[in-house]
Amino acid sequence: MEDNQIAGIAAQSTSKNAEQRAARKEKIGVVVSNKMNKSITISVEKKVKDSMYHKFMKSSRKFMAHDEQNQCNVGDRVRIVETRPLSKNKCWRLVEIIERAK
Repeated sequence: MEDNQIAGIAAQSTSKNAEQRAARKEKIGVVVSNKMNKSITISVEKKVKDSMYHKFMKSSRKFMAHDEQNQCNVGDRVRIVETRPLSKNKCWRLVEIIERAK
């Protein structure tokens, strides 16, 4: 009888944790490097408005992501999602390849 109650309490706490967790961030970018095993480097560009001149400028940032099947090539457009830290620099995971490089 006690085992069933403990299992019920554990299931309730698990569902509460899932509700409290924030939505995971997603980014879309272009693969810059795939030379590492099960890892890719993605460049994500965004437009930022200059505070003084009000001109839009491109700024880019690189992210390392986990690619389990080594399926990405340089130039592919991909979607990555935030995950737990997988190594010193990797805290993103490949979700899908949106467009293959030509």
